[in-house]
Order: sequence, then structure tokens, then C-alpha cells
Amino acid sequence: MTGVARNRVLDWIKTNLFSSPFNIVLTFLLLFVATKLLWNFLDWAVLRAVWGGDAETCRHGAGGACWAYVRDKARYVLFGHYPYEQQWRPQLFVAIFFLLSLLTQFKRFWSKYLTAAWVVLPLGAAGLMWGGFFGLTHVEMEEWGGLPLTLALAFLGISASYPIGIVLALARRSEMPVIRALSVIYIEVIRGVPLISMLFMAAVMFPLFLPEGITISKVVRAQVAIIMFASAYMAEVVRGGLQSLAKGQYEAADAIGLSYTKKMVFVVLPQALKAVIAPTVNTFIGLFKDTSLVFIISLSDLMFTTQASLQDADWLGFTVEGYIFAAFVYFVFCYFISFSSSRLEKELKV
Repeated sequence: MTGVARNRVLDWIKTNLFSSPFNIVLTFLLLFVATKLLWNFLDWAVLRAVWGGDAETCRHGAGGACWAYVRDKARYVLFGHYPYEQQWRPQLFVAIFFLLSLLTQFKRFWSKYLTAAWVVLPLGAAGLMWGGFFGLTHVEMEEWGGLPLTLALAFLGISASYPIGIVLALARRSEMPVIRALSVIYIEVIRGVPLISMLFMAAVMFPLFLPEGITISKVVRAQVAIIMFASAYMAEVVRGGLQSLAKGQYEAADAIGLSYTKKMVFVVLPQALKAVIAPTVNTFIGLFKDTSLVFIISLSDLMFTTQASLQDADWLGFTVEGYIFAAFVYFVFCYFISFSSSRLEKELKV
């Protein structure tokens, strides 16, 4: 830390934490409470924790956290009811997402090949999960669970809702009344309905309208509901970016004779989408967390498998450890998305 930066930090501390006797007392009081809480948590989570053994070992331990539960149930929480002997396939599915996400962090890998990989590899990984070829056992979607299902719902939701949101945002600003009205109705209706309601409609009501003998997987129906929900919010984010551009950008594109399509593709959208990277990523993070709601319609996502693992009679009473583990997994992925957006903003000099 340079001298200037250090002086700024000291000035901020003096101004905001020790500017008056009352602030001094309040600062030390909050520091005491925070330190006490942190120590109690570390004592429970680390010092008195049980890291191995079974449930009885935890119950006769020192009263700390039972991380032995996580060791015993982690595989079920992460991969759900997927056949145990075939769980190398969802493990490879997750590894592919990690690899692609890691490569995307570095600008030198940005190319058409990486874009193609983001299309081909996830589809190949999904086919690997599905099976039924090259001697692989076929596994129905309903048996997919845990982290792979959460990643699949989030990835497809983000990938599909982003372009749909762009189209809806452009339609809402269209000069054609019918197109604009349809876009407004869709956006406002979807944004006015909770995602839980849409998931229930997809899981319970939609099958009632299908012709006899035709069925659609509950996973697919939930995925469509998530995409519809997220695209409405994405449309408003993109519309904010479009409105942030100066009117001169539109007029300049018109002045040089660009068609509507070229004006949007080469002039307007690159600037608008770059201006709203932060709210776009915020919507993506919200979508990733919202996938946990599918457990309400009995899909075995990460939250569902966590709750199911807590119902094991041998491990009753260790609810906190289970939810901490699930929260940690969600945090890692959400933080990674946030970190990636920060790097992207720096690369694009936003």
C-alpha cells in the first residue's frame, strides 16, 4: 500500500469511526460484538468440530460442528439419485463447466473456438449425463440431481434468457404499436408473477393441457418457466442500457445510412450491453440462486438433495452443517460469477 493510499485509509477511519466520543464508543462496542461472534463461530466450526467418524461420534463429541456429516453425505448432496456407479459422468459434467469457466477468465483464450466450446461441450456433457450410447446406461432426467441439475438449469436459463431479453427490450422500444404492446404485456405480466407460481403452473397445470399420450419431462417444463421468468427481467436490464445511450448515437447511425439491424448490431447494442454488465451479472446471480426453488416441485436440485440428506435417521440433528455446506457451494459459484464480471469490466474498460 502506497503512502497516499495509507493516508486515505487512515483519514477514512478517523472520519467515519473515531470522529466523536459517541462514534468511538460505538466502534469499540461493535468490534467487541463482532470479535465475540467470530470467536464463537470459530470455536464451534473448527476448534470443537468433529471431522471424521459417524453420527454417534459427533453426538459424543465436544459439541462443535459435525463435518463428518458433510463427508458422509457430500456425494449424495452433490449428485443426488444419479446411479452411484455412474457418478463419474456428472463429475465430468461439473469439471467441464469449471474448465470452460476458468479458460474464460483469460482474454488470450477469447476466440471463436472458446465460443464453440461453450456450445459443444455442455451439450456433449448433457448427452453424457443422458447416456444411451457407446455402452453408457441411459439415465432419465428425473434421476439427475444435485449440483449438475442446478448448473444445467442456471446455464440454460442464462444462455436463453439473455438473447430473448435483448429481443424483448428492442421490441419494447419498437415504433410498431402491436410489437411494442405485446412486449410490454409479456414483460409486465411475467414480472408480476412469482417464480414459484410459474414453476407450479409448469409442473401441475401445463400437463393438463397436453394431448393424451404426450408427456414432457418436468425438468424441461421447469427450465422453460425459468427462462420465461428471467428473460422478462433481462429485458428491463437491456432496456436500461439502450436508454443510457445518447440520442446522437442513434442519429449518427441513421446519418451514415445503416439499416435498423446493422445499427443495432454494430452501434447500439455493443455500447448498451457493455454499460449494463453489472446489473446483467446481478440478474445472472439471482437466476442461479432462484434455481433452488425447483425443489418445491420435487426436482432434486442442490437444495432438494441437501434437505433429503438431512432426513436420514442416522444424521438427524445436524441441520446447520448441511445448510452451511449448501450455502458454501452457492457462494462459490455466485462469487465466481461476480469475480468474472469484474474482470470483464476491467478488460472492456467499463
